[in-house]
Amino acid sequence: MQQSFHQDKGLGKEKYGNNSSFSLINKNEEPSFIHSYTQALFNVNIKAKKNILNLGVNRGDEFEVIKNILTKEEFEKLNLVGVDYSASAITLAKQRFAKNAIFYTHDINDLDKLALEKTDLLISIGTLQSSSINFKLLFMSLVQNYLKKDGSIILGFPNCRWIGGEMIYGAKAKNYSFSELSVLHKDIYFCKKYLQQKKYRVTITGKNYLFLTATKILIKENKDH
Repeated sequence: MQQSFHQDKGLGKEKYGNNSSFSLINKNEEPSFIHSYTQALFNVNIKAKKNILNLGVNRGDEFEVIKNILTKEEFEKLNLVGVDYSASAITLAKQRFAKNAIFYTHDINDLDKLALEKTDLLISIGTLQSSSINFKLLFMSLVQNYLKKDGSIILGFPNCRWIGGEMIYGAKAKNYSFSELSVLHKDIYFCKKYLQQKKYRVTITGKNYLFLTATKILIKENKDH
């Protein structure tokens, strides 16, 4: 039987560490992930961003994609902030992005203690749906307290499982032997509806990962009055 990091027991915060089954996963080698994530980055106009906050950053793979699509000068002007619960993953991320990034080993349920500034772009891939997180409350707090008024969001919802480091299409609930998407769709719909109420333009793209991309609808002031 091939190993799945989803089944790792008793590893605590290092379930996602450098010596875990999770470390076998490299999303950046999956064309479907790269295509959809890159599209999301262009949708939020990544070249215009200055500050980026990544929750569940792990070893920084999402920052690596940004680095690859920007020029060296553009990338080094960015202020990157990454937060993750795994100390070993954060250690590796610090080695990979030493120049313009700050990383915290911290529980994202308790972000207030970090006193982070509001950001131009919030990214979280496959993290907010963790069983240890109150998804709706955290999501609303992030929008209200951590985004600038013209900020953007990229959320990645896994519609896949990872077995032996290989991506298997289809989300799967605990008590089902087959792919079951109702919880995934419910979370995405909640985010979309909430963001639209806050005057964001929302798109949903992707396959193995569904990407919710949100950009603020800016109302131009009428100066002819």
